[in-house]
Amino acid sequence: MICGGASVSFIIGTFLTWRALALTGKLKAKTGHEKDFEVALQKLRGNDADISEEAAEIKEYIETLDRLPKVKFLDLFQRRYLRSVIIGVGLMVVQQFGGINGVAFYASNIFKSAGVSPSVGTITYAILQVVVTLLITQVIDRAGRKPLLLVAGSGLVLACMIIGLSFYLKVNELAIEFVPLLAVTGILLYIGSFSAGMGAVPWVIMSEIFPVNIKGIAGGFATLVNWFGAWSVSYTFNFLMSWSSYGTFLVYAAVNALGIVFVLKVVPETKGRTLEQIQAAING
Repeated sequence: MICGGASVSFIIGTFLTWRALALTGKLKAKTGHEKDFEVALQKLRGNDADISEEAAEIKEYIETLDRLPKVKFLDLFQRRYLRSVIIGVGLMVVQQFGGINGVAFYASNIFKSAGVSPSVGTITYAILQVVVTLLITQVIDRAGRKPLLLVAGSGLVLACMIIGLSFYLKVNELAIEFVPLLAVTGILLYIGSFSAGMGAVPWVIMSEIFPVNIKGIAGGFATLVNWFGAWSVSYTFNFLMSWSSYGTFLVYAAVNALGIVFVLKVVPETKGRTLEQIQAAING
C-alpha cells in the first residue's frame, strides 16, 4: 500500500504543481470509526474460513502485552536486546542512506538532466515500483529474507554505478549518445532492486526480531531512524549533486556495498522461525 500510494503520487505529480500535489495529501483516505477486527480478519481469511481460534489468539496476545512491564527507551540498550536493535536500526540506515529518497524525490530531475522526458521516466518508475513489489510479496516467504536483501543490495550497487557513469560521461562530454540510455537503465534497475528487497524486507525483519515486550518501543525507534534517514538524504541530495553528480551515486553505491556486508555478517535469516529460534540465532 505504501508503494501504491507513492506511485500514485508520482503519476499525478506529473500533471500537478508541487503545491497542488501537497494539498491532495490532506484529503482523508478513510472516514468513520474502526471496524471490528473480527470482520476485517474474516475478510482477510475468506468468508468460509473459521477465524474463531485465530481471533482468540490475537485477543490473548493483546492481553498479554497489557500485562507485561513497560519498557523504557534506555532499556533497548541492555545486552539482551542490543543485537536485535542493531539489526533493526541497521537495516533502516542501509535502506535510507543507500539513496532511495534522493532517487525517488528527484527522479524527474535526474531524467531531465540525462536528457530523458521527466514525465515518461517518472510514470515508468512508478509503475515498475508497484509491479516489482507485488511480485516480491509472493516469494518473500519462499525465497527467504537474506537472499532478497543480498540480491537487492547487489542490484542497487550496480544501478548506482550505472547512474554515476551516465553523469560522468555527461560532465566530461564523452559518448553523449549513451547518457540517456544509461541513466534510464540505472534508475529503473535501482527502483526495481529496491522494490525487490530493500524496500519491504527490513520492515518484515523488524517485525520478527524484537521480543514481544520491546516490540513497540524498538519498532518506533527503528522507524524514527528510518524517517531521519529519509529526511537527511532528501535534504543533502541537491548539495551532493552540486558537489559531484557522479560522485553522489558512487557514495550511494558504497553505502549499499556496506549494506551487503552488514546483511551477510549481522542479519539472521528469519523465514519459518519462531521468535525463540530467532532470538537464539541473534544472541547465540
